[in-house]
Amino acid sequence: MGAERDGTDQHGTDPHRTSQASLGQDGRGWRGEGQPFPEQWIEDERNAQQRDAGEDGAYRWQRERAADSPREFWADAAGAVTWTRQPRRILDDDHPPFYRWFPDAELNTCANALDRHVEGGRGDEVALVYDSPVTGTIRRYTFAELTDEVARAAGALAALGVGRGDRVIIYLPMIPAAVISMLACARLGAVHSVVFGGFAAAELAARMDDARATVVVSASCGIEPSRIVPYKPMLDEAIGLARHPPTATLVVQRDQRRCTMIHGRDHDWDAALAGATPHPPVPVAATDPLYILYTSGTTGRPKGIVRDNGGHAVAMTWSMGNVYGIRAGDVMWAASDVGWAVGHSYTVYAPLLAGATTVLYEGKPVGTPDAGAFWRVVAEHGVNVLFTAPTAIRGIRREDPTGALPSRYDLSSLRALFLAGERLDPPTYEWAAATLGIPVIDNYWQTETGWPIASSPLGLEPLPVKAGSPSVPMPGYDVQVLDPAGAPVPAGVEGALCLRLPLPPGTLPTLWGDDERYVASYLSAYDGHYLTGDGGYLDEDGYLFVLGRTDDVINVAGHRLSTGSMEAVLAEHPAVAECAVVGVADPLKGQVPRGLVVVKSGVGIAADALAAELVARVRERIGPVAAFRRVDVVTALPKTRSGKILRRTMREIADGRTPAVPPTIEDPTVLDALRPVLTSP
Repeated sequence: MGAERDGTDQHGTDPHRTSQASLGQDGRGWRGEGQPFPEQWIEDERNAQQRDAGEDGAYRWQRERAADSPREFWADAAGAVTWTRQPRRILDDDHPPFYRWFPDAELNTCANALDRHVEGGRGDEVALVYDSPVTGTIRRYTFAELTDEVARAAGALAALGVGRGDRVIIYLPMIPAAVISMLACARLGAVHSVVFGGFAAAELAARMDDARATVVVSASCGIEPSRIVPYKPMLDEAIGLARHPPTATLVVQRDQRRCTMIHGRDHDWDAALAGATPHPPVPVAATDPLYILYTSGTTGRPKGIVRDNGGHAVAMTWSMGNVYGIRAGDVMWAASDVGWAVGHSYTVYAPLLAGATTVLYEGKPVGTPDAGAFWRVVAEHGVNVLFTAPTAIRGIRREDPTGALPSRYDLSSLRALFLAGERLDPPTYEWAAATLGIPVIDNYWQTETGWPIASSPLGLEPLPVKAGSPSVPMPGYDVQVLDPAGAPVPAGVEGALCLRLPLPPGTLPTLWGDDERYVASYLSAYDGHYLTGDGGYLDEDGYLFVLGRTDDVINVAGHRLSTGSMEAVLAEHPAVAECAVVGVADPLKGQVPRGLVVVKSGVGIAADALAAELVARVRERIGPVAAFRRVDVVTALPKTRSGKILRRTMREIADGRTPAVPPTIEDPTVLDALRPVLTSP
C-alpha cells in the first residue's frame, strides 16, 4: 500500500469509498468493500513479518522500518482496519507541529469493533464479560448481542438530539452501560467524554462546560465494597452549576439505590433502549475526534486530551497483536476503570477491534472479597492477558506476601501480566514473576499517547526483561533523552524524556478547543519534540528507565536528586509493601527527602528499627548527599482511584500549605490520617 495514491477511477468515481446504503439501516450488516476481516489480515501480516525480519529479529526490523519509512509502515498497519473510504494520504505534515494521520480516510470505529465481527461469522462468540462481585452478577454478551444493544443505545441518543460531532458526557460506574454508551457514541460519530464515576459536582460541571455536552449518560448510584455512592444528586448539582448544561440525561436505575427523575430532562435507560430504533454506523473522517479524556487533578479549565478515529483504530489494533499478543478469540482483561486511559484503550476499544473478549470488572483487587479476587476472575473467564497497575499487585502482595492465593485457582490460561500507570518497583516485579510463573511486563505510556511508548512486545518478539525498566521503545516512537539545552545525552545519563515529532497514530493531535495550550504544555520546551514530563535514561542496550516526573526531582543543597531512586531502595526491603519519598522544604538545604512506608501484612518489625535500616540503605546506595534521615511507617498512602500515589499533595502538606484534595482521590481519610505525620517536625 503506497503512501500517496490517486483516488478516482477512469469514470471519475472513488473506488475507495463505501456508500451509506451499504452500511445498512438496522445497525447491522456493515463492512468495507474488498477488505479481509482483521484476523486474516493480522495472520498474513505476522507471517510476512517473520519472513522479512530474518536474523535481525521482528522487533528490530519493525522499529527500524517505522523509523525509516513511517508512511509505509502505518499504511500497512491500516490494513487491519475496515474503512468506508480507504486512506490514500497517510500523513499530513504540512502544518508542524500539528500532524494528522490518514487525513482523507473515513471509517466508523464502532463498526470496526462490533459489526464486522458479526459479518465475519463470529456473532455468537463472547465479546464482553461483566463481572461484578459487589452485586454478585456475571453477564456475558456475544458480539451479536452487544451490537444490538449498542445500535439501540445509539438510536436512543439520536432520539435525544445527538448527532455526528455532538459531545456526550458518560458518568457511570463499571457497568455494561458504560461500554455500550461509549460504542454508541462512536456509532453515531458523536464524541464521548467519560468522567470518572463519583467525581464531585464541580469537576463534572467543568467538563460539561468545556465539552458543551448535549446529553449526559449516568446512573442512580455506584457501588463500593462498603458503601453506596449516589451519582444522581451529584449529577443534578453539576447541571445546576454548569454554564452550558446538557439538554437531556439518560439514567440507569440500579436496584441498590434508585433515584428521582426530573420530568422532561431525565430519561430511563432501559425504557429508552427498549423503544429505540437501532441506528446504523455513521462514517466519519479519520481525523474526526472519537473522544475527549480530561486529565485528572486539573485546576481552572480542564485539559481535554483528544483522540481521533482513524489513527486510534490503527494503533489499537496494531498494539493488541504486536504488544500484548492478543488475537481474535483471546480474552483480555484490563483491570482499569473506563474513566482512565487504560480503560478506554484496553478495556473497551482495542480488544473489540481485534475481535477478542474483554472483561469489565466492578470490584477491587483486595476486599471483594479478598486478595484472591483477581485470580478468581482470571480462572473463571479464561483470561489470557491481565493488565493492571503496580499498586494493585502491591496491594495483593501486602495481604498475601507468600503468594499462597494464586495456587487455589487454575491460572493455566494466563500468558502474561502487563503493568503500567506508575513505576514498577523491582520487588513487586519479582514477587509477581515468582508467584505467577509467567512473563511480567512493565509498559510505559501516558493518557496523552493512548498506547505504550515502551514495552516488551510480547506478540512481536518477547525480549529479555530488566527489572525497573519498561523495556524498549515501540515502533513509531522516537524516544530521546535530552539535557536542559536540548542536546541528546549519552547512554546511562539521566535527562528529560522526549518524543521526536511526529508522534505515531493513536496519540493526541491536540487539546480540545485549545491548540495554543497543546503547544505550550507539550511542544514548547524542546523544538520538534513532545515533552513527556518524565525523567530517565536509555541504557547501552536501548532499554528505557523512567525515574519519575521531572517535578519529583528535588534539590538538596544544590544537588539534584531523584526521589524515584530513593523509593527504589526503600521498596527492596523485605518488610516494605509500598513506599513514597517526597521532598520537603528545609531552611538550610532547600529541600530534604522524607520517606513514608507501608509494611506488609503479618510482618513483625518495630517502626524505629525499620526506619533505621531504611535510612542506612539509602545512605549506602545513594550516599550521604541525599540527606535522607527520616522515614515514617504509616498504615496507607493516599492514591488516586487509578492507583497513583499523591506525592505532590503530601509534599504541599509537609510544607505547611493547604492543597485542594484531588477529586480523583480513592480515600480522603488516608490523607487526613497522614496530616499529623507530615506536619510534625
